[in-house]
Amino acid sequence: MSSSRRIWPSLVVLLAVTTLSLATSALPAPFAQPEYPAVRQGMALQFPRDHGAHPAFRTEWWYVTGWVRDAAGRERGIQITFFRNRPGVAESNPSAFAAKQLMFAHAAIADPQHGRLRHDQRAARTGFGLADSAEQRTDMHIGDWSLRGVASGYVANIPANGFAMELTFRATDPVLLQGEGGYSRKGPEAEQASFYYSRPHLAVSGTLEIDGAQQAVTGEAWLDHEWSSEYLAPEAEGWDWTGLNLQDGGALMVFRIRDKQGGVLWAGGTLRGADGSARVFAADEIRFTPLRSWRSPRTQATYPVAMRIDAGPITFELEPLMDDQELDSRASVGTVYWEGAVRATAGERVVGRGYLELTGYWQPLKL
Repeated sequence: MSSSRRIWPSLVVLLAVTTLSLATSALPAPFAQPEYPAVRQGMALQFPRDHGAHPAFRTEWWYVTGWVRDAAGRERGIQITFFRNRPGVAESNPSAFAAKQLMFAHAAIADPQHGRLRHDQRAARTGFGLADSAEQRTDMHIGDWSLRGVASGYVANIPANGFAMELTFRATDPVLLQGEGGYSRKGPEAEQASFYYSRPHLAVSGTLEIDGAQQAVTGEAWLDHEWSSEYLAPEAEGWDWTGLNLQDGGALMVFRIRDKQGGVLWAGGTLRGADGSARVFAADEIRFTPLRSWRSPRTQATYPVAMRIDAGPITFELEPLMDDQELDSRASVGTVYWEGAVRATAGERVVGRGYLELTGYWQPLKL
């Protein structure tokens, strides 16, 4: 839910850093992990400062997803995610080579005519011009991949393997604070939380280049920015998350964190109405009901790619742009999950478009 995701689209970072933590758990005191700042209820987010990086916290991500359309009306899903991580290893080491901050990035295009995700990724330590994430403003890069804030919104430049994205995301809505003023609970304990805000209804324009052919596209996107120092609760198996730009001008984010017995450990969400009003949902107001599953022919993982979502009085169904939107990152960080473009429908009517993230279905998360 990187996130982590998504709600935690930082999934890939968490798994990588867990490995680092285990490898360094026996280091002497000067190399022990530091005390990370806690996410506390009542701390007000401040902008533009909080658009930038928060390097004292363990994990952070900027997660952009959206739907775009070319001149022929062909629809595709797009996803760009930058992660920052403070591993807390050897922070007293004066060497410029010490990995005090790590950066990761993922990019993907969902194209039904291709039948599966086009996907690429990057990873680097900060410094030496290889990678960085600025404080006070949105500005991060890994090599020639970048996501930067501008006066009108954001600009992304992603020259990936087999595809490229040069996109502008123009902000049309104010910041949407998730949870209680940006304090978003992720579990039964108060410290199991993140600072979290979204930018729904970003107007997209720019170009996609696929196999050397450029196409102008327009569409609508969603940005999540989230940071935390906590891992998921140890009893968590995975999460389901969706962020939707609604057709009436509203925006909806809902999630659930599943436990290892198949139940729900925690859930939540926020609805911004077309009139600008906001409603925060309690955990018992959220239900995800699988309607149809898809089994990956590569990993044999089975994902509930079609869902009915109940959020308070709202009910709708999610249907994927295509079934095979599995993201396989075993070659880099050892995990597999499903992250894809979905339509929200009520009866025969499309009421929104967005993304759905499904984790813990290939294997339970071991954070």
